[in-house]
Amino acid sequence: MRHPSTAAIRLADYRPADFAIDSVELDFALHPTKTLVSARLTLRRNPAGDSSAPLVLDGDELMLLGVKLDGRTLGLGEYEATQDRLTLAKVPDAPFTLEIDTELNPSGNTQLSGLYRSGSAYCTQCEAEGFRRITYFLDRPDVLSVYTTRIEAEKSEAPILLSNGNPIEHGDVAGSNRHYAVWRDPFPKPSYLFALVGGDLGVVRDEFTTMSGRVVELAIYVEHGKESRAAYAMDALKRSMRWDEEKFGREYDLDVFNIVAVSDFNMGAMENKGLNIFNDKYVLASPDTATDGDYAGIEGVIAHEYFHNWTGNRITCRDWFQLCLKEGLTVFRDQEFSADMRSRAVERIGDVRGLRLAQFPEDAGPLAHPVRPDVYQEINNFYTATVYEKGAEIIRMLRTLIGEDDFRRGMDLYFERFDGTAATIEDFLSCFAAASGRDLTHFALWYSQAGTPVVTTSGDYDPATRTFALTLRQETAPTPGQSDKEPVVIPLALALFG
Repeated sequence: MRHPSTAAIRLADYRPADFAIDSVELDFALHPTKTLVSARLTLRRNPAGDSSAPLVLDGDELMLLGVKLDGRTLGLGEYEATQDRLTLAKVPDAPFTLEIDTELNPSGNTQLSGLYRSGSAYCTQCEAEGFRRITYFLDRPDVLSVYTTRIEAEKSEAPILLSNGNPIEHGDVAGSNRHYAVWRDPFPKPSYLFALVGGDLGVVRDEFTTMSGRVVELAIYVEHGKESRAAYAMDALKRSMRWDEEKFGREYDLDVFNIVAVSDFNMGAMENKGLNIFNDKYVLASPDTATDGDYAGIEGVIAHEYFHNWTGNRITCRDWFQLCLKEGLTVFRDQEFSADMRSRAVERIGDVRGLRLAQFPEDAGPLAHPVRPDVYQEINNFYTATVYEKGAEIIRMLRTLIGEDDFRRGMDLYFERFDGTAATIEDFLSCFAAASGRDLTHFALWYSQAGTPVVTTSGDYDPATRTFALTLRQETAPTPGQSDKEPVVIPLALALFG
Protein backbone atom coordinates (compact mmCIF):
# COMPACT_ATOMS: atom_id res chain seq x y z
CA MET A 1 0.00 0.00 0.00
CA ARG A 2 1.23 3.48 -0.86
CA HIS A 3 1.63 5.55 2.27
CA PRO A 4 0.67 9.23 2.05
CA SER A 5 3.69 11.46 1.63
CA THR A 6 4.61 13.66 4.58
CA ALA A 7 6.15 16.18 2.18
CA ALA A 8 4.05 19.28 1.64
CA ILE A 9 2.98 20.03 -1.93
CA ARG A 10 3.01 23.75 -2.68
CA LEU A 11 1.28 25.81 -5.32
CA ALA A 12 4.44 27.90 -5.69
CA ASP A 13 6.37 24.78 -6.74
CA TYR A 14 4.13 24.00 -9.73
CA ARG A 15 5.90 23.33 -13.00
CA PRO A 16 4.55 21.81 -16.21
CA ALA A 17 4.94 18.11 -16.88
CA ASP A 18 8.14 17.20 -18.72
CA PHE A 19 6.18 15.00 -21.13
CA ALA A 20 2.84 15.17 -22.90
CA ILE A 21 0.72 12.07 -23.56
CA ASP A 22 -1.24 12.69 -26.75
CA SER A 23 -3.13 9.40 -26.89
CA VAL A 24 -3.88 6.48 -24.59
CA GLU A 25 -5.00 3.04 -25.77
CA LEU A 26 -6.18 0.79 -22.95
CA ASP A 27 -7.07 -2.90 -23.12
CA PHE A 28 -8.73 -4.50 -20.08
CA ALA A 29 -9.21 -8.26 -19.73
CA LEU A 30 -11.51 -8.23 -16.71
CA HIS A 31 -11.18 -10.91 -14.04
CA PRO A 32 -12.23 -10.72 -10.36
CA THR A 33 -8.69 -11.19 -9.05
CA LYS A 34 -6.39 -11.11 -12.10
CA THR A 35 -7.42 -8.32 -14.45
CA LEU A 36 -4.83 -7.70 -17.15
CA VAL A 37 -4.33 -4.13 -18.35
CA SER A 38 -2.33 -3.18 -21.41
CA ALA A 39 -1.69 0.55 -21.86
CA ARG A 40 -0.19 2.00 -25.03
CA LEU A 41 0.86 5.62 -24.54
CA THR A 42 1.97 8.00 -27.27
CA LEU A 43 4.34 10.49 -25.65
CA ARG A 44 6.50 13.46 -26.58
CA ARG A 45 8.58 15.91 -24.67
CA ASN A 46 6.66 18.93 -23.45
CA PRO A 47 8.28 22.13 -24.78
CA ALA A 48 7.37 23.82 -21.49
CA GLY A 49 9.10 21.12 -19.43
CA ASP A 50 12.69 20.07 -18.74
CA SER A 51 14.16 18.85 -22.04
CA SER A 52 16.65 16.56 -20.28
CA ALA A 53 14.38 15.07 -17.62
CA PRO A 54 13.86 11.30 -17.36
CA LEU A 55 10.37 9.89 -17.82
CA VAL A 56 8.88 9.27 -14.37
CA LEU A 57 5.37 7.79 -14.23
CA ASP A 58 3.16 7.53 -11.14
CA GLY A 59 1.96 4.19 -9.79
CA ASP A 60 0.27 2.82 -6.69
CA GLU A 61 0.31 -0.86 -5.65
CA LEU A 62 0.90 -1.95 -9.25
CA MET A 63 2.17 -5.33 -10.41
CA LEU A 64 4.23 -4.68 -13.55
CA LEU A 65 4.35 -7.45 -16.16
CA GLY A 66 6.36 -5.79 -18.91
CA VAL A 67 7.40 -2.61 -20.71
CA LYS A 68 7.96 -1.90 -24.41
CA LEU A 69 9.49 1.23 -25.92
CA ASP A 70 8.59 1.79 -29.59
CA GLY A 71 7.67 -1.90 -29.84
CA ARG A 72 10.87 -3.24 -28.27
CA THR A 73 10.69 -5.14 -24.98
CA LEU A 74 12.89 -3.45 -22.40
CA GLY A 75 15.27 -5.37 -20.19
CA LEU A 76 15.32 -4.92 -16.43
CA GLY A 77 18.35 -2.64 -16.64
CA GLU A 78 16.57 -0.23 -18.98
CA TYR A 79 13.98 0.96 -16.50
CA GLU A 80 13.43 1.16 -12.77
CA ALA A 81 10.09 -0.02 -11.43
CA THR A 82 8.51 -0.06 -8.00
CA GLN A 83 4.86 -0.38 -7.02
CA ASP A 84 4.72 3.42 -6.90
CA ARG A 85 6.88 4.58 -9.80
CA LEU A 86 8.20 3.66 -13.24
CA THR A 87 11.32 5.51 -14.40
CA LEU A 88 12.98 5.47 -17.82
CA ALA A 89 16.23 7.42 -17.71
CA LYS A 90 16.64 7.46 -21.48
CA VAL A 91 13.82 8.01 -23.96
CA PRO A 92 13.83 9.34 -27.54
CA ASP A 93 13.68 13.08 -28.16
CA ALA A 94 11.17 12.42 -30.94
CA PRO A 95 7.61 11.25 -30.14
CA PHE A 96 7.55 7.62 -28.98
CA THR A 97 5.22 4.90 -27.78
CA LEU A 98 5.37 3.15 -24.44
CA GLU A 99 3.47 -0.07 -23.77
CA ILE A 100 2.92 -1.08 -20.16
CA ASP A 101 1.32 -4.33 -18.97
CA THR A 102 0.02 -4.58 -15.41
CA GLU A 103 -2.06 -7.03 -13.38
CA LEU A 104 -4.77 -5.86 -10.97
CA ASN A 105 -6.87 -7.49 -8.27
CA PRO A 106 -10.21 -5.62 -8.35
CA SER A 107 -11.76 -7.81 -5.63
CA GLY A 108 -8.87 -7.08 -3.29
CA ASN A 109 -8.87 -3.34 -3.92
CA THR A 110 -10.31 -2.23 -0.59
CA GLN A 111 -9.27 1.39 -1.16
CA LEU A 112 -12.08 1.67 -3.75
CA SER A 113 -9.73 3.82 -5.83
CA GLY A 114 -8.73 2.79 -9.33
CA LEU A 115 -10.50 -0.37 -10.59
CA TYR A 116 -12.46 -2.28 -7.96
CA ARG A 117 -15.49 -4.52 -7.51
CA SER A 118 -18.77 -2.87 -6.54
CA GLY A 119 -20.87 -5.86 -5.58
CA SER A 120 -20.60 -8.11 -8.64
CA ALA A 121 -19.75 -5.23 -11.00
CA TYR A 122 -16.42 -3.73 -11.99
CA CYS A 123 -16.20 -0.01 -11.33
CA THR A 124 -13.59 2.76 -11.29
CA GLN A 125 -12.94 5.89 -9.26
CA CYS A 126 -9.95 7.90 -10.48
CA GLU A 127 -10.34 11.36 -8.93
CA ALA A 128 -8.04 12.59 -7.60
CA GLU A 129 -5.15 10.12 -8.02
CA GLY A 130 -6.76 6.75 -8.70
CA PHE A 131 -5.67 6.20 -12.29
CA ARG A 132 -2.15 5.40 -11.11
CA ARG A 133 -3.68 2.30 -9.48
CA ILE A 134 -4.58 1.03 -12.98
CA THR A 135 -1.37 1.68 -14.90
CA TYR A 136 1.76 3.78 -14.63
CA PHE A 137 0.94 7.28 -15.84
CA LEU A 138 1.50 11.02 -15.53
CA ASP A 139 -1.43 11.11 -13.12
CA ARG A 140 -1.95 14.86 -12.92
CA PRO A 141 -4.80 17.03 -14.23
CA ASP A 142 -2.73 19.10 -16.68
CA VAL A 143 -1.85 16.07 -18.84
CA LEU A 144 -4.72 15.77 -21.34
CA SER A 145 -5.01 12.80 -23.70
CA VAL A 146 -7.41 11.19 -26.16
CA TYR A 147 -8.50 7.77 -24.86
CA THR A 148 -9.51 4.58 -26.67
CA THR A 149 -10.58 1.76 -24.36
CA ARG A 150 -11.17 -1.91 -25.14
CA ILE A 151 -12.89 -3.96 -22.42
CA GLU A 152 -13.18 -7.74 -22.45
CA ALA A 153 -15.10 -9.88 -19.94
CA GLU A 154 -17.16 -13.02 -19.45
CA LYS A 155 -20.62 -12.49 -20.96
CA SER A 156 -22.36 -14.01 -17.96
CA GLU A 157 -20.47 -11.86 -15.47
CA ALA A 158 -20.48 -8.52 -17.31
CA PRO A 159 -22.92 -8.32 -20.23
CA ILE A 160 -22.67 -4.50 -19.98
CA LEU A 161 -19.26 -2.95 -20.80
CA LEU A 162 -18.99 0.84 -20.59
CA SER A 163 -16.29 3.50 -20.78
CA ASN A 164 -15.83 7.13 -21.76
CA GLY A 165 -16.84 8.60 -25.11
CA ASN A 166 -18.71 6.89 -27.92
CA PRO A 167 -19.03 3.13 -28.57
CA ILE A 168 -17.22 2.22 -31.79
CA GLU A 169 -17.07 -1.60 -31.79
CA HIS A 170 -18.32 -4.66 -29.93
CA GLY A 171 -18.40 -8.40 -30.48
CA ASP A 172 -17.61 -11.88 -29.24
CA VAL A 173 -14.14 -13.19 -28.48
CA ALA A 174 -13.68 -16.24 -30.70
CA GLY A 175 -13.35 -19.58 -28.96
CA SER A 176 -14.53 -18.36 -25.57
CA ASN A 177 -17.54 -17.21 -23.56
CA ARG A 178 -16.15 -13.70 -23.49
CA HIS A 179 -17.11 -10.56 -25.37
CA TYR A 180 -15.63 -7.10 -25.83
CA ALA A 181 -16.53 -3.47 -26.41
CA VAL A 182 -14.41 -0.57 -27.66
CA TRP A 183 -15.03 3.04 -26.65
CA ARG A 184 -13.35 6.18 -27.97
CA ASP A 185 -13.44 9.61 -26.37
CA PRO A 186 -12.35 12.20 -28.98
CA PHE A 187 -11.99 14.99 -26.42
CA PRO A 188 -8.66 15.21 -24.56
CA LYS A 189 -9.11 14.70 -20.83
CA PRO A 190 -6.99 14.18 -17.72
CA SER A 191 -6.60 10.72 -16.24
CA TYR A 192 -8.87 11.46 -13.27
CA LEU A 193 -11.86 11.51 -15.67
CA PHE A 194 -11.28 7.98 -16.97
CA ALA A 195 -14.06 5.52 -16.16
CA LEU A 196 -14.94 1.88 -16.75
CA VAL A 197 -17.96 -0.15 -15.68
CA GLY A 198 -18.57 -3.82 -16.36
CA GLY A 199 -21.48 -5.76 -14.92
CA ASP A 200 -24.97 -7.18 -15.18
CA LEU A 201 -27.23 -4.13 -14.95
CA GLY A 202 -30.70 -3.03 -15.93
CA VAL A 203 -31.11 0.08 -18.05
CA VAL A 204 -33.54 2.93 -18.69
CA ARG A 205 -33.13 4.62 -22.09
CA ASP A 206 -34.22 7.91 -23.59
CA GLU A 207 -32.88 10.48 -26.04
CA PHE A 208 -32.24 14.21 -26.19
CA THR A 209 -32.12 16.51 -29.21
CA THR A 210 -29.53 19.25 -28.78
CA MET A 211 -29.93 22.85 -29.89
CA SER A 212 -28.08 22.06 -33.13
CA GLY A 213 -30.37 19.11 -33.88
CA ARG A 214 -28.09 16.23 -32.88
CA VAL A 215 -29.77 13.27 -31.18
CA VAL A 216 -27.97 12.05 -28.05
CA GLU A 217 -28.73 8.59 -26.68
CA LEU A 218 -29.26 8.66 -22.92
CA ALA A 219 -29.04 5.66 -20.59
CA ILE A 220 -29.20 5.17 -16.84
CA TYR A 221 -27.87 1.78 -15.71
CA VAL A 222 -29.12 0.48 -12.36
CA GLU A 223 -29.24 -2.77 -10.46
CA HIS A 224 -31.94 -5.10 -11.78
CA GLY A 225 -35.38 -4.39 -10.36
CA LYS A 226 -34.71 -0.70 -9.74
CA GLU A 227 -35.40 0.57 -13.27
CA SER A 228 -38.79 2.10 -12.41
CA ARG A 229 -37.16 4.35 -9.82
CA ALA A 230 -34.85 6.08 -12.33
CA ALA A 231 -37.54 8.05 -14.20
CA TYR A 232 -37.11 11.27 -12.25
CA ALA A 233 -33.33 11.20 -12.68
CA MET A 234 -33.76 10.85 -16.44
CA ASP A 235 -36.16 13.78 -16.50
CA ALA A 236 -33.73 15.85 -14.42
CA LEU A 237 -30.91 14.98 -16.82
CA LYS A 238 -32.87 16.16 -19.85
CA ARG A 239 -33.85 19.38 -18.11
CA SER A 240 -30.20 19.94 -17.13
CA MET A 241 -29.07 19.52 -20.73
CA ARG A 242 -31.65 22.01 -22.01
CA TRP A 243 -30.95 24.52 -19.24
CA ASP A 244 -27.20 24.51 -19.93
CA GLU A 245 -27.91 25.28 -23.57
CA GLU A 246 -30.28 28.13 -22.75
CA LYS A 247 -28.36 29.72 -19.86
CA PHE A 248 -24.74 29.16 -20.86
CA GLY A 249 -24.87 28.15 -24.53
CA ARG A 250 -23.29 24.78 -23.72
CA GLU A 251 -24.30 21.90 -25.99
CA TYR A 252 -23.48 18.29 -25.17
CA ASP A 253 -20.69 17.01 -27.38
CA LEU A 254 -20.82 13.18 -27.53
CA ASP A 255 -23.32 10.81 -29.18
CA VAL A 256 -24.21 9.10 -25.90
CA PHE A 257 -24.47 10.06 -22.25
CA ASN A 258 -24.47 7.26 -19.69
CA ILE A 259 -25.13 7.22 -15.96
CA VAL A 260 -24.38 4.18 -13.80
CA ALA A 261 -25.97 4.04 -10.35
CA VAL A 262 -24.87 1.36 -7.88
CA SER A 263 -25.65 1.02 -4.19
CA ASP A 264 -22.08 1.00 -2.88
CA PHE A 265 -20.24 3.56 -5.03
CA ASN A 266 -17.85 5.32 -2.68
CA MET A 267 -17.76 8.93 -3.90
CA GLY A 268 -21.44 9.90 -4.04
CA ALA A 269 -21.19 10.95 -7.68
CA MET A 270 -18.42 11.40 -10.25
CA GLU A 271 -18.43 13.37 -13.51
CA ASN A 272 -16.31 11.05 -15.70
CA LYS A 273 -16.56 12.20 -19.33
CA GLY A 274 -19.72 10.71 -20.86
CA LEU A 275 -20.00 8.10 -18.09
CA ASN A 276 -21.16 9.56 -14.79
CA ILE A 277 -21.09 7.12 -11.87
CA PHE A 278 -23.38 7.63 -8.86
CA ASN A 279 -24.28 6.09 -5.59
CA ASP A 280 -27.87 5.16 -6.37
CA LYS A 281 -29.29 7.22 -3.49
CA TYR A 282 -28.67 10.23 -5.77
CA VAL A 283 -30.51 8.63 -8.71
CA LEU A 284 -33.36 6.41 -7.51
CA ALA A 285 -36.68 7.67 -6.16
CA SER A 286 -40.19 6.32 -5.76
CA PRO A 287 -43.26 8.44 -4.92
CA ASP A 288 -44.12 5.84 -2.29
CA THR A 289 -41.03 6.52 -0.18
CA ALA A 290 -39.13 9.59 -1.46
CA THR A 291 -39.59 13.03 0.08
CA ASP A 292 -39.60 16.37 -1.70
CA GLY A 293 -36.08 16.81 -0.40
CA ASP A 294 -35.02 13.51 -1.98
CA TYR A 295 -36.30 14.65 -5.37
CA ALA A 296 -34.60 18.03 -5.03
CA GLY A 297 -31.36 16.31 -4.08
CA ILE A 298 -31.48 13.99 -7.09
CA GLU A 299 -32.22 16.91 -9.39
CA GLY A 300 -29.31 18.94 -8.03
CA VAL A 301 -26.70 16.16 -8.09
CA ILE A 302 -27.68 14.96 -11.58
CA ALA A 303 -27.35 18.56 -12.79
CA HIS A 304 -24.05 19.13 -10.99
CA GLU A 305 -22.35 16.13 -12.54
CA TYR A 306 -23.75 16.88 -16.00
CA PHE A 307 -22.65 20.54 -15.81
CA HIS A 308 -19.11 19.34 -15.18
CA ASN A 309 -19.01 18.33 -18.84
CA TRP A 310 -17.98 21.90 -19.61
CA THR A 311 -16.85 23.26 -16.24
CA GLY A 312 -14.44 20.52 -15.24
CA ASN A 313 -14.12 18.22 -18.25
CA ARG A 314 -13.84 20.32 -21.41
CA ILE A 315 -11.98 22.87 -19.26
CA THR A 316 -10.24 21.17 -16.38
CA CYS A 317 -7.95 22.45 -13.62
CA ARG A 318 -4.20 22.87 -14.14
CA ASP A 319 -3.38 21.41 -10.73
CA TRP A 320 -5.33 20.31 -7.68
CA PHE A 321 -4.87 23.70 -6.03
CA GLN A 322 -7.35 24.93 -8.67
CA LEU A 323 -10.01 22.43 -7.53
CA CYS A 324 -12.37 25.31 -6.72
CA LEU A 325 -12.26 26.33 -10.39
CA LYS A 326 -14.29 23.28 -11.38
CA GLU A 327 -16.18 22.61 -8.15
CA GLY A 328 -17.11 26.09 -6.94
CA LEU A 329 -18.16 27.12 -10.44
CA THR A 330 -20.21 23.97 -10.97
CA VAL A 331 -21.91 24.27 -7.56
CA PHE A 332 -22.91 27.81 -8.56
CA ARG A 333 -24.32 26.46 -11.82
CA ASP A 334 -26.30 23.68 -10.14
CA GLN A 335 -27.65 26.16 -7.58
CA GLU A 336 -28.84 28.41 -10.40
CA PHE A 337 -30.44 25.44 -12.14
CA SER A 338 -32.31 24.43 -8.98
CA ALA A 339 -33.42 28.03 -8.47
CA ASP A 340 -34.88 28.10 -11.99
CA MET A 341 -36.55 24.71 -11.55
CA ARG A 342 -38.04 25.55 -8.14
CA SER A 343 -38.54 28.65 -5.98
CA ARG A 344 -35.50 30.91 -6.30
CA ALA A 345 -36.10 32.42 -2.86
CA VAL A 346 -36.54 29.06 -1.15
CA GLU A 347 -33.46 27.60 -2.85
CA ARG A 348 -31.35 30.61 -1.86
CA ILE A 349 -32.45 30.33 1.76
CA GLY A 350 -31.49 26.65 1.71
CA ASP A 351 -28.08 27.35 0.15
CA VAL A 352 -27.27 30.04 2.72
CA ARG A 353 -28.48 27.84 5.58
CA GLY A 354 -26.13 25.10 4.40
CA LEU A 355 -23.28 27.59 4.09
CA ARG A 356 -23.79 28.81 7.65
CA LEU A 357 -24.09 25.29 9.07
CA ALA A 358 -21.10 23.72 7.29
CA GLN A 359 -18.76 26.32 5.82
CA PHE A 360 -18.84 29.10 8.42
CA PRO A 361 -17.71 26.74 11.23
CA GLU A 362 -14.98 25.36 8.95
CA ASP A 363 -13.73 28.89 8.26
CA ALA A 364 -13.75 29.69 11.98
CA GLY A 365 -12.00 26.52 13.16
CA PRO A 366 -8.55 24.93 13.17
CA LEU A 367 -9.06 23.52 9.66
CA ALA A 368 -9.78 26.90 8.06
CA HIS A 369 -8.17 27.19 4.63
CA PRO A 370 -8.47 29.40 1.56
CA VAL A 371 -10.78 28.45 -1.28
CA ARG A 372 -7.57 27.90 -3.22
CA PRO A 373 -5.06 26.55 -0.70
CA ASP A 374 -1.37 27.18 -1.30
CA VAL A 375 -0.13 23.96 0.32
CA TYR A 376 -1.41 20.45 1.07
CA GLN A 377 -0.16 17.01 2.01
CA GLU A 378 -3.20 14.97 0.88
CA ILE A 379 -5.46 16.47 -1.79
CA ASN A 380 -8.43 14.29 -0.84
CA ASN A 381 -8.67 16.33 2.38
CA PHE A 382 -9.55 19.45 0.38
CA TYR A 383 -12.92 18.32 -0.98
CA THR A 384 -14.48 20.66 1.56
CA ALA A 385 -17.38 23.02 2.10
CA THR A 386 -14.93 25.88 1.65
CA VAL A 387 -13.83 24.74 -1.81
CA TYR A 388 -17.36 23.86 -2.94
CA GLU A 389 -19.85 26.16 -1.20
CA LYS A 390 -17.67 29.19 -0.49
CA GLY A 391 -16.22 28.76 -3.97
CA ALA A 392 -19.75 29.02 -5.36
CA GLU A 393 -20.44 32.17 -3.32
CA ILE A 394 -17.36 33.83 -4.82
CA ILE A 395 -18.76 33.19 -8.30
CA ARG A 396 -22.09 34.64 -7.18
CA MET A 397 -20.36 37.76 -5.83
CA LEU A 398 -18.51 38.13 -9.12
CA ARG A 399 -21.79 38.08 -11.02
CA THR A 400 -23.26 40.67 -8.66
CA LEU A 401 -20.17 42.86 -9.00
CA ILE A 402 -20.02 43.00 -12.80
CA GLY A 403 -23.68 42.37 -13.64
CA GLU A 404 -25.44 39.48 -15.37
CA ASP A 405 -24.67 40.59 -18.95
CA ASP A 406 -20.92 40.97 -18.40
CA PHE A 407 -20.92 37.74 -16.38
CA ARG A 408 -22.41 35.83 -19.32
CA ARG A 409 -19.92 37.46 -21.69
CA GLY A 410 -17.12 36.47 -19.33
CA MET A 411 -18.32 32.86 -19.22
CA ASP A 412 -18.55 32.75 -23.02
CA LEU A 413 -15.00 34.09 -23.25
CA TYR A 414 -13.81 31.51 -20.71
CA PHE A 415 -15.25 28.67 -22.80
CA GLU A 416 -13.79 30.17 -25.98
CA ARG A 417 -10.29 30.76 -24.64
CA PHE A 418 -9.74 27.69 -22.53
CA ASP A 419 -11.74 24.85 -24.09
CA GLY A 420 -9.54 21.77 -24.22
CA THR A 421 -7.05 23.09 -21.67
CA ALA A 422 -6.21 22.93 -17.97
CA ALA A 423 -6.87 26.38 -16.51
CA THR A 424 -6.22 28.39 -13.35
CA ILE A 425 -8.18 30.87 -11.26
CA GLU A 426 -6.15 33.65 -12.90
CA ASP A 427 -7.22 32.40 -16.34
CA PHE A 428 -10.84 32.40 -15.21
CA LEU A 429 -10.82 35.89 -13.71
CA SER A 430 -9.00 37.33 -16.72
CA CYS A 431 -12.06 36.55 -18.86
CA PHE A 432 -14.38 38.56 -16.61
CA ALA A 433 -11.92 41.43 -16.41
CA ALA A 434 -11.82 41.51 -20.21
CA ALA A 435 -15.60 41.21 -20.54
CA SER A 436 -16.41 43.90 -17.97
CA GLY A 437 -13.44 46.23 -18.26
CA ARG A 438 -12.92 45.98 -14.49
CA ASP A 439 -9.72 45.38 -12.57
CA LEU A 440 -10.40 42.21 -10.55
CA THR A 441 -6.95 42.01 -8.96
CA HIS A 442 -8.21 42.75 -5.45
CA PHE A 443 -11.31 40.59 -5.90
CA ALA A 444 -8.95 37.62 -6.37
CA LEU A 445 -8.04 37.90 -2.67
CA TRP A 446 -11.19 35.86 -1.96
CA TYR A 447 -9.37 32.81 -3.34
CA SER A 448 -6.24 33.13 -1.19
CA GLN A 449 -7.51 34.47 2.14
CA ALA A 450 -9.30 32.18 4.60
CA GLY A 451 -11.93 33.22 7.10
CA THR A 452 -15.38 34.80 7.10
CA PRO A 453 -15.39 38.61 6.97
CA VAL A 454 -17.73 40.30 9.43
CA VAL A 455 -19.23 43.57 8.22
CA THR A 456 -20.78 46.03 10.66
CA THR A 457 -22.84 48.96 9.48
CA SER A 458 -23.99 52.27 10.88
CA GLY A 459 -26.17 54.87 9.24
CA ASP A 460 -26.84 58.55 9.76
CA TYR A 461 -29.59 60.55 8.09
CA ASP A 462 -29.34 64.34 7.87
CA PRO A 463 -32.88 65.72 7.44
CA ALA A 464 -31.60 69.19 6.62
CA THR A 465 -29.67 68.03 3.57
CA ARG A 466 -31.79 64.93 3.07
CA THR A 467 -28.67 62.78 2.82
CA PHE A 468 -27.98 59.39 4.33
CA ALA A 469 -24.42 58.36 5.22
CA LEU A 470 -23.69 54.64 5.48
CA THR A 471 -20.48 53.52 7.19
CA LEU A 472 -19.21 49.96 6.74
CA ARG A 473 -16.51 48.29 8.77
CA GLN A 474 -15.00 44.94 7.81
CA GLU A 475 -13.01 42.56 9.98
CA THR A 476 -11.77 39.00 9.47
CA ALA A 477 -10.46 37.01 12.43
CA PRO A 478 -7.03 35.35 12.15
CA THR A 479 -6.95 31.80 10.79
CA PRO A 480 -4.20 29.17 10.95
CA GLY A 481 -1.22 30.43 8.97
CA GLN A 482 -2.87 33.79 8.25
CA SER A 483 -2.77 36.14 11.22
CA ASP A 484 -2.98 39.36 9.20
CA LYS A 485 -6.07 39.90 7.07
CA GLU A 486 -6.75 42.38 4.31
CA PRO A 487 -10.17 43.80 3.45
CA VAL A 488 -11.88 41.99 0.58
CA VAL A 489 -14.23 43.27 -2.10
CA ILE A 490 -17.86 42.72 -1.05
CA PRO A 491 -20.56 43.91 -3.46
CA LEU A 492 -23.41 45.53 -1.56
CA ALA A 493 -26.96 46.16 -2.74
CA LEU A 494 -29.08 48.69 -0.87
CA ALA A 495 -32.23 50.73 -1.23
CA LEU A 496 -33.59 53.74 0.63
CA PHE A 497 -37.27 54.13 1.48
CA GLY A 498 -38.76 57.35 2.70
